[in-house]
Amino acid sequence: MATPVVGVLALQGDVREHQQVLTDLGAEVVLVRTQAQLEAVSGLVIPGGESSVIDKLSRIFDIAQPIQDRIAAGMPVFGTCAGLIMLADTVVDAIRGQQSFGGLDVSVRRNAFGSQNQSFETQIEVPELGGPAVHATFIRGPVVDAVGSRARVMAALPDGRVVAVAQGNLLGTSFHPEMNGETRFHRYFLDRVAEHAD
Repeated sequence: MATPVVGVLALQGDVREHQQVLTDLGAEVVLVRTQAQLEAVSGLVIPGGESSVIDKLSRIFDIAQPIQDRIAAGMPVFGTCAGLIMLADTVVDAIRGQQSFGGLDVSVRRNAFGSQNQSFETQIEVPELGGPAVHATFIRGPVVDAVGSRARVMAALPDGRVVAVAQGNLLGTSFHPEMNGETRFHRYFLDRVAEHAD
């Protein structure tokens, strides 16, 4: 079986952590900053960071529209934290002029869990992934306010707040699985890449 070639959007955020997890899972990883690099990959991870900065830089680097085009064409994409915000069709508290790539039929709220010093870790059941509960790290994470008819909930906190969603080849989490050895979301993403390549 061919080694999957996947990208990590490398404009800002925790790029190296995703690169490490994907490499450990056997993928060939391209750090994506240009349209040519985007064209070389079969899937893309959008890391956590600052969604407004990722948005701004993606437009400065002229890669925002190419990413939107690839999403529309079915490219598998996995967004964590700010990456989930970038995948959401609606950002309910975006700063002035902020845009997302879109594709996921959800509305998200930025920094819904408070400031950096209110970061926390918890266990979350994700039945679709099987096995033990997911150890989830939240760092100024967004929350999914509304899930449209095309998307589905993968995981929620005990209080009902939605923190992981999927839709076709798109996957988004409010938390950072790449930070604590959790590989099942990345495996899920790589499975979508393999299926899309067939």
